[in-house]
Amino acid sequence: MKIGIIGLGLIGGSLGLDLLATQQESTYVWGISRNPETCKQAEAIAAVNVASTDIANIPDHILAATDIVVICTPIAAILPTITAISPQIPANVIFTDVGSVKAAIVAPATQLCQKFNQRFVGGHPMAGTAFQGILAAERNLFCDRACVVTPSDDLDAVNKVRSLWQSVGMRIYECSPEDHDRAVAMISHAPVIISASLIAACQSEPDQVVLELAQNLASSGFRDTSRVGGGNPELGRLMAEYNQSAILRSLENYQQSLQTAINFIKQQQWQELEAFLGNTQRARPLYLE
Repeated sequence: MKIGIIGLGLIGGSLGLDLLATQQESTYVWGISRNPETCKQAEAIAAVNVASTDIANIPDHILAATDIVVICTPIAAILPTITAISPQIPANVIFTDVGSVKAAIVAPATQLCQKFNQRFVGGHPMAGTAFQGILAAERNLFCDRACVVTPSDDLDAVNKVRSLWQSVGMRIYECSPEDHDRAVAMISHAPVIISASLIAACQSEPDQVVLELAQNLASSGFRDTSRVGGGNPELGRLMAEYNQSAILRSLENYQQSLQTAINFIKQQQWQELEAFLGNTQRARPLYLE
């Protein structure tokens, strides 16, 4: 299988590492990055066979044999990337992506690909770390993690994208772009805003002595609940921008739940608060097991 990876960061680099680690003679991975140094590093760590800042530098016979092109850029760059490179890619090639938003991407990407008799299948591997860039790439990043693949009338394309992610150990879930966005808003996008708001609330403490004490005392509980709020600001903004309605729905539901807890505390309804916390204690494993 010949795979192209556009965007050689954590996800693209890790995907290339896993694909090439199989040592199958038929596997070939080429990559594109805006940064020449990233291209050199990707080749050095064997995340790609060859990488360049310009797709025109990828040998024609490699492009002609390419099966799938995986777009691993930020959300805002997915459609412009397809627009830029699809004229240089053969017909029948399958494009897929790794974006955490699907409804804003799948339909227009499908239309762009159809102009050149190419195909598009939306994808979202639910994997990552707190680090960025090609040097953060790691083997087995995707192993036993969930990956969403969006449905299409082109079953051959869907099956090939499914097989790609299964080959690096992922569990595949097929769902509509809209259902994906609502679900991911609940468990991924809204938590970024909620976690960031917790950090902002702590930082708003006017008493400097208390603030510094809190910073010195903060341990695992704060580290766990604040982790995603301390992540990449651009990624958080793009999640909100491209999944606005679903993330607002989730945040409004959270706001109602938080207000319920506030009311229990204000009214000293301690048994009701304990029951509320008991329900959340029982529900948490449903999202983690």
